[in-house]
Amino acid sequence: MREIVHLQAGQCGNQIGAKFWEVISDEHGIDPTGTYHGDSDLQLDRINVYYNEASGGKYVPRAILVDLEPGTMDSVRSGPFGQIFRPDNFVFVEREITGRRATTQRELSWWTLSWMW
Repeated sequence: MREIVHLQAGQCGNQIGAKFWEVISDEHGIDPTGTYHGDSDLQLDRINVYYNEASGGKYVPRAILVDLEPGTMDSVRSGPFGQIFRPDNFVFVEREITGRRATTQRELSWWTLSWMW
């Protein structure tokens, strides 16, 4: 089986990525909450390429969304499919006097704590 991690970076990348997830979710019969409402077994055939199946039968995009400021993340999160993403997949990189540090928009996760450069 093939699995893809989708990386969206910057304002343009996140806007295009948000539209990508709307289209691919529609193709696979996934609604904005991550629930499958399709009408064909073919839609579920390769769904694990882009999605992880979470508890309760919900499908979550395998994606990391990165930007230099949280504003773009807020617009993606408030968009039609914004609630389909895991909260700790939203990452913004802020520039500090001492260098760069990766943090999530609202809280630190294990992934962002380990991603320091």
